[in-house]
Amino acid sequence: MKLVKKLVSAILAAALVVSLGGSALACTTVAVGKDASADGSVLVSHTCDGWYDHRLRVVQGGSHADGEMVDIYNDPCIDTKVAPELVGQIPQVPETYTYFSIAYPFMNEKGVVIGEFTWTGTEDIVSPNGMMVIANLEQIGLARADTARECVQIMGQIAEQYGYCDGGECLLVADNSEVWIFEICGGGPQWTADSGAPGAHWVARRLGDDQVFVGANRSRVGVIDFDDTENFMWSTDITVLPEALGWWKQGEPFNYSRLFDPEPFGYEFYASRREWRMLNLLAPSQNFPVVGSQEYYDFSVTPDEPVSVQNIMDIFSDHFEGTKYDMTQGLAAGPFHNPTRWQGGDKPEAAADEDWERQIAQFRCTYSFVAELRPDLPGEIGSLMWFGEDSPDTTVYVPVYAGTTEVPEAWSTGDRYHFDQSCAWWAFNFVNNWANLRWDAIYADIRAERAKYEDAFFASHAEVEAKALALYNAGDIDGAKAVLTGYVNDNMNQVYEGRWDFAWTLVGRYQDGMVVGDELGDGYETPGYPVDRLEAVGYGQTSLDDKAELGIQ
Repeated sequence: MKLVKKLVSAILAAALVVSLGGSALACTTVAVGKDASADGSVLVSHTCDGWYDHRLRVVQGGSHADGEMVDIYNDPCIDTKVAPELVGQIPQVPETYTYFSIAYPFMNEKGVVIGEFTWTGTEDIVSPNGMMVIANLEQIGLARADTARECVQIMGQIAEQYGYCDGGECLLVADNSEVWIFEICGGGPQWTADSGAPGAHWVARRLGDDQVFVGANRSRVGVIDFDDTENFMWSTDITVLPEALGWWKQGEPFNYSRLFDPEPFGYEFYASRREWRMLNLLAPSQNFPVVGSQEYYDFSVTPDEPVSVQNIMDIFSDHFEGTKYDMTQGLAAGPFHNPTRWQGGDKPEAAADEDWERQIAQFRCTYSFVAELRPDLPGEIGSLMWFGEDSPDTTVYVPVYAGTTEVPEAWSTGDRYHFDQSCAWWAFNFVNNWANLRWDAIYADIRAERAKYEDAFFASHAEVEAKALALYNAGDIDGAKAVLTGYVNDNMNQVYEGRWDFAWTLVGRYQDGMVVGDELGDGYETPGYPVDRLEAVGYGQTSLDDKAELGIQ
C-alpha cells in the first residue's frame, strides 16, 4: 500500500509540474566561500520558488531516551493544510539540536545552514521503496550535525540505509568554515531495504574558499575525482549501478551530472539562463556566454569583487534588467514594465516546447534567504539568516539568528488556500500581487519601504550581538539566546504590522487608474499610459477612422 501511495504521489507531483509550468522545480541558489565574501563570512542562499510551506517554526532539540524513535513523514514540505503521511520510523540519537523547519528546513542552532534546488534526474534511478525525501534528510541532518561536513555524512548514511524515494536534489550545506554541494538521487527501482545495496547515489563536492557557486534546477556537481577525498565525498558503490546499466565504464570520467541528470528539466534555457545571469553579475569580467541545457559552466568561479549579503539580495531581485532578456521591457511587460508572467494555458504551436524566460525573481516564490556564517562568533550568534517571505524582489529580509528559540505566531501560521491577515506571508503576497496594477510606480514604493527596514537592521544588529556575546562568554548561553530571540521577534512583529499598514496604503494610493496623494488636499493624479504604448495600440483610431469616413474635421 505504501508503494502504491508513493507512486500516486509521484504521478500527482508530475501533474503539478506540468500544470504550474515547472513551479515545483524552480529554486535558485548562490554560495560564497569565506575568502570570496566581503567580510570573511561563508554565504549561502536559496529562493524557494513554488507552492511550498511558508511557516517558519522552531523544532526544539534536547536529550532523548534509549529506544526513542523518529517519525518520518512523506513529502512534508509542500502542503500547509493536509498533514503528510507517516511512512516509517528510525532510531533517535541521544542528543539533537534545535533547528528551523519550513518547506526545506534550513538552519540549526549550531549555525549549519542548507539551501536547496531540485533537478529531478532520470527516472531509471528512482527508488519507490525508499523511505526518505529530501526534506526528511534535511530535518535529520540539522537535528544531528554541528558542522556542514558532518551533516553531509549523516544525510548520506541515512539515505543509503533507509532508501531515498525523491527526485534528484542539490543541497548547499554550509557552516562558518566551508560549503559542500551535496547532490542525491535514488538507488534504483530494484532497491529494497534488504537488498544489501545502498538506497541512494549521492556525492558532495567542497566549494573552494575563494570561489562562488550558483545552481538552478540542473545537476551541477560534475566529475567526481575519486583521488581527492579532501574535496569529494560519495556514496557506497556509486559506480556499480551506472556500470551495470551501461551508462559508464571503467577508465571514463565519472560525471555525476551527465549520468544521473542527462536531460535537465524545462525548456532549453530553464536552468542555464539563471546560471548565466548570476555568474555575469558576480564576475562580469569573465563575460560568460549563453549556453543550453547540455553545456555546463565551471562548477565554481572567482568573483570580480568580494561578495556581500546585499549583493545576493540584489541578485535575487533580478529580472534580467539591461540584457536582451529584460522581463521589464517589451509587449509582454505591458505599459508599466511588469516582469510578472503568468503560466499555464495553451501555447502557440510553433513554440509549444518553449516558455517565458525563467528569471531569478519569481512572483510565485514562497520564501528566500541569504545566510551569513561568521567564523569569529559562536554559531548561535555568528550564524545570521536574512529571511524573506514571498517573492524576493518585493519582500523585506528580516535577521534571524541561529540561536533564536521562537518566532512570532504570524510567521509560523496560515495556509496557502485562504487569505489571512493574521499571517505574515499573506501580507507580502498581497503587496506583490497589488504591484501588478502599476508595477513601475508601485515597485519603486516597495523598494523604498523595504530599504527603511533593512537599513535599520543592518545598522543595529552588531549592538545586539555584542550584548549576546557578553552573556555567552560569561557562560549564560540561555541569556544570550533570549537577547537574540527578543531582537528577532521585535523585528518580525514590526515588519508584519508594517507590511499590512503598507499594503492598505497601496490600496488607497493606487486605485481606478489614479495615484492618490498621501495627505488630505493632495488630490490625485491620473498618469494614464505612455504615449508610445498608446500609439502601439491604436489609441483613438476608431474615432479617427469614423471622422475620415464622415468627413468630420
